[in-house]
Amino acid sequence: MLVFEWSWLFLLIPLPILLRLLIKPVTQVREQALQVPFLRDFNDAPATSRANNFSWLIMLLSMIAWLALVTAVARPVMVGESISLPVKGRNIMLAIDLSGSMREQDYRVGNQWVDRLTATKFVASEFIERRKGDRIGLILFGDQAYLQAPLTFDRETIKKLLNESALGLAGQKTAIGDAIGLGVKRLRDQDDNEHVLILLTDGENTAGNVGVYEAAEVASQQNIKIYTVGIGADSSQSLDFFQRSSLDEGTLKKIAEMTKGKYFRARDTLEFQRIYEELDRLEPIVREQEEWRPRIDLFYLPLAISLLLFGIAIVLRNRSL
Repeated sequence: MLVFEWSWLFLLIPLPILLRLLIKPVTQVREQALQVPFLRDFNDAPATSRANNFSWLIMLLSMIAWLALVTAVARPVMVGESISLPVKGRNIMLAIDLSGSMREQDYRVGNQWVDRLTATKFVASEFIERRKGDRIGLILFGDQAYLQAPLTFDRETIKKLLNESALGLAGQKTAIGDAIGLGVKRLRDQDDNEHVLILLTDGENTAGNVGVYEAAEVASQQNIKIYTVGIGADSSQSLDFFQRSSLDEGTLKKIAEMTKGKYFRARDTLEFQRIYEELDRLEPIVREQEEWRPRIDLFYLPLAISLLLFGIAIVLRNRSL
């Protein structure tokens, strides 16, 4: 279907006629011409006849060229049939532990030993970067859980907020139940049927007002899957050989089981990456469909015709002088 973006510009079509009527031509006062008895003997008749023959053609070409120019300025666009585009994506809420134990340096990034939070940021940033089309939210928790960012398509902001997080920012303890409860609260308000909460922690529930299993039961009732990730190397891999891991794998496995999710163990950055690759295969949800109509601009066609006809008219006018 052909449409014009600025169809009101067709009101300019009679503009040349109006200018011709409103602006009077400048008349030149000529001196008395010399009277010649035998005017027909001078050879200026052919030029006058040629000018008269070209005048109507020049006028016609100019009119068509003006119409073509106005048509080009009105911006003709060929619009195709409407096409429905389903938008696929996931609602993913990341809940990341910032408790004091996350400062343990038992991960290697390159050739350097780094703490658990740094390793989490390193791998999670790559995971977020691949989430094109998904809505990502961020929860940070320690003594309590805090919503750092609601669900959004703005992946760059999520990465920035994650990288700005610091150890101990939310306290030294671990409120896993509060983190799950806050994630459920934010996800259940969405209209989609399936949501995912990814819980990353290196400890056990030692703080908060909400029980872990109580929060997991609510999540299950709201059809929210929880994928739990246990962070921390084995004692043999840690720089501190006297450190005893407080990771409560049994609770994390139970949370995942109750919500039809899955438990992962991240002992090093390579396992971290494999976990996120597994999460990449989560079944996407289909959101509200978007309508799209293909559009092809055609203004260049009448513009080319206008320039061509104006050029021909100018050439003819110069030849008739």
